[in-house]
Amino acid sequence: MSHILDRPVWNALNTRHAHLARGNSLAKRYAPSVHPFASSRDESPESLRSLAGIATPGETLILLQADEFVPPPGFAVTTTALGVQMVAERHIPCLEDDRIVPLGEADAAAMMELATLTKPGPFTLKALSLGDFWGMKENGRLVAMAGERLKQDGFTELSGVATHPDVRGRGLGRLLSLYVAGKIFAKGDQPFLHAYAANTTAISLYGSIGFKLRTHMNVAVIERQA
Repeated sequence: MSHILDRPVWNALNTRHAHLARGNSLAKRYAPSVHPFASSRDESPESLRSLAGIATPGETLILLQADEFVPPPGFAVTTTALGVQMVAERHIPCLEDDRIVPLGEADAAAMMELATLTKPGPFTLKALSLGDFWGMKENGRLVAMAGERLKQDGFTELSGVATHPDVRGRGLGRLLSLYVAGKIFAKGDQPFLHAYAANTTAISLYGSIGFKLRTHMNVAVIERQA
């Protein structure tokens, strides 16, 4: 039997992010302004055709799943990569740190600027639609952040961990990861996250704070052809 996190995008769009879903019973996606993630229900020809039907020519989608990747018809594959999915197996308590503040719509531009600089993964101005974010500011400038992304029943993804190059080496990414994971546990969910398999530094960091490898994931960036 497959695990709910084997197809995290599909299961998020069918549960706690259903209000953000576009598509049908065979394929779904987030609105383009929210996130480029999309997923078919499975790799059947019918599901893949449905996935092709919910994208417009020239549009880019990102697929993330444990199952072997099968290109939908009418798409060019731009990039494929191997990722890992890690789950926090032991409880992480809530941290108290006055330097960490909740981020809101007024911070969206600064969040986007930090994400563009540090490239923690796909990020949009509508990232706050997916979940809560927290950050640290120095002299009014956002220098570190982390938050929530995909949500399924019982699980919330830790994502968007970013630290400005000017303040790296101070452990802010680790601190914010622990902080957000603690917040997720406090809400009754189990935190999980994704990283590229080649990013051994990040994997080591997450392992040191209690995350364990659950499975490898397939990542694909695809573009709808005319």
